[in-house]
Amino acid sequence: MNLKDIHSVYFIGIGGIGMSALARYFKFVGKEVAGYDRTPTPITDDLMEKGISVHFEDNVDLISDTFKHPNTLVVYTPAVPSKHSEFQFYKNGGFNLKKRSEVLGIITKDSFCLAVAGTHGKTTTSSILAHLLKECELPMTAFLGGISEDFDSNFVLDGTEYSVVEADEFDRSFLRLTPTVACVTSMDADHLDIYGTKEELEHSFREFVDRIKPGGKLFVRKGLPLEGTTFGIEDGADYCIENIKIAHGAYIFDIVTPSEVIKDVKFNKPGRHNLLNGLAAFAMAVQTGCPPHRLAKALETFKGVQRRFSYQIKEEDFVFIDDYAHHPTEISAVHQAIREMHAGERITVIFQPHLFSRTQDFADDFAASLSDFDEIILLDIYPAREEPIEGVTSQWLLDKIANPNKKLISKSALLEEVKNCKTGVLVALGAGDVGMEVPKIKNILGYAH
Repeated sequence: MNLKDIHSVYFIGIGGIGMSALARYFKFVGKEVAGYDRTPTPITDDLMEKGISVHFEDNVDLISDTFKHPNTLVVYTPAVPSKHSEFQFYKNGGFNLKKRSEVLGIITKDSFCLAVAGTHGKTTTSSILAHLLKECELPMTAFLGGISEDFDSNFVLDGTEYSVVEADEFDRSFLRLTPTVACVTSMDADHLDIYGTKEELEHSFREFVDRIKPGGKLFVRKGLPLEGTTFGIEDGADYCIENIKIAHGAYIFDIVTPSEVIKDVKFNKPGRHNLLNGLAAFAMAVQTGCPPHRLAKALETFKGVQRRFSYQIKEEDFVFIDDYAHHPTEISAVHQAIREMHAGERITVIFQPHLFSRTQDFADDFAASLSDFDEIILLDIYPAREEPIEGVTSQWLLDKIANPNKKLISKSALLEEVKNCKTGVLVALGAGDVGMEVPKIKNILGYAH
């Protein structure tokens, strides 16, 4: 498929974070763009402000004639059900129908592609990487899985020589990419509804690694069962963070590379997991030829990603944090970061489980990671693309949590609950619509504090 021959692009599921980045790209390069999504969100509002038509009813009659022309590219997300009428219209009409990952692979295949893979850390690592390349003034396009606070967007287009992408393992999407430089941050069991077993997931990561271009480079977190240049913290990795100190809520440390030691690097995002993300991005960026000392300096100015350890309120006596964590490993990483940066404070967590299948697969691990907080407020499971699984409920998960300071509440009761919450640190976690409640919580607590 030659994208130059495409005049119009229609998205089924345009409001998704990855889909909306592609929509922005095609609008930017002069294509006609429109799409469907199930519900309005700040992302769809922003797309519409940029002149992209979006509707929220699955109705073929709402698609304008511009996007019923045979020369239309139709991009869809794997989350769209096969019975979706707009999907069926395009499928039965013989249109050029492609998954988001296929289109991303086509756009980036001729560039110096830097792809970040891993069950955790993709969005933050790729956002840091885009920031570093921007600071080095490289001609770059970036497709990010979150809203970067540095760019106020999930899409950057400053040129096409380099590309930064998230290599998403869901639905084996990353097997459409051909990276020049790749990174694997983690390979914890996840998406078992797709893969069935952890071993099959790991096999898919090995297939991804095999797609690196000849002469390309792979970076892996030390300890993962993959052959590549390693990165780690105080573990003798090829790229290694040493001599960590904390000053005024920021990390100060040294980066040991295969050829030199860069001293007193500063990084402002809390958590050892974020240190690893920053180091991975730094090591990948070095491969572009940008001077390492310049890259290290740029780490200090990285602002962050929305819903990735985002401070909503940060006062002397109270802190409110929002994070996307939806896997036990991610929850534990957030807990570690809070304990390190806010030692001695009482921590209350609001958690909305994401997917019935994930809750079922990791129930005991969720219970263990949540029990580490001082108080747990649990919400009902956010179903996303799934139907309920009998017996898998938030009450079932709550019963497994050993910490007695726990309760299950409805989302409608959340604001009243947090208003009466006495805690030093409040953190909201989850990949569902709990993020939509965060501005309301911030508003209420902002008045209280």
